Amino acid sequence: MADVTKVKEKGKGFFGEFREFIMRGSVMDLAVGVIIGAAFQSIINSLVDDIIMPVISALFGGLDFSNYFVSLDGSNYATLAAAQEAGAATLNYGVFITAVINFLLMALVIFCMVKALNKLFDKVKKKEEEAAPTEKDCPFCKSKIDIGATRCPHCTSELS
Repeated sequence: MADVTKVKEKGKGFFGEFREFIMRGSVMDLAVGVIIGAAFQSIINSLVDDIIMPVISALFGGLDFSNYFVSLDGSNYATLAAAQEAGAATLNYGVFITAVINFLLMALVIFCMVKALNKLFDKVKKKEEEAAPTEKDCPFCKSKIDIGATRCPHCTSELS
């Protein structure tokens, strides 16, 4: 109960806390990430549906996963569209296989992107580390000392 009164004393209240939560950078970053992820998903779906699946289909002699289904009414239909047009309940495992392939490809592309970005960041970080000096000269005794030192270990002079 004391925690509730502390919040009210600060004048924030529920909506104030909500506004503060929403305005945090991490929440905005997450929102941008979700939007970009949705756009990226449409690119991956196009990659799978328009480029990879036709290649897989050609390699396996015209294999089309989208027409792999089981009709639950016991009738035989030539295509999934024909079964759905007849109003038959179907178990569409081919559509599921396509969704799994989409997921795996999306995970692979994201993995490759993260790996490339990590490699790029490592190169930038190494250049920054190499460029940043780690030692400086003591202005009094001219000895090499650590860049963060506030007192020279050789002559014990205070450094500004």
